[in-house]
Amino acid sequence: MAISLRLSEEDTMLIKNYAALHNISISDLFRQAVLEKIEDEYDLQCYENAIKKYKADPKTYSLDEVERELGLK
Repeated sequence: MAISLRLSEEDTMLIKNYAALHNISISDLFRQAVLEKIEDEYDLQCYENAIKKYKADPKTYSLDEVERELGLK
């Protein structure tokens, strides 16, 4: 899939220089940046869901308890 972007001359030069500095293509730079953004938002959503569940039931377990429950000890 091809995607086009309109960028200012300044932004274009910044992106080209950054990609060259890190020895990656502009396509790889954009792909990595977008995927990292998606992952960051997903991680934040998981964190917010975990906090909500913890506040509803603040029970915690020690590492020993978890290992015994999973049959690791």
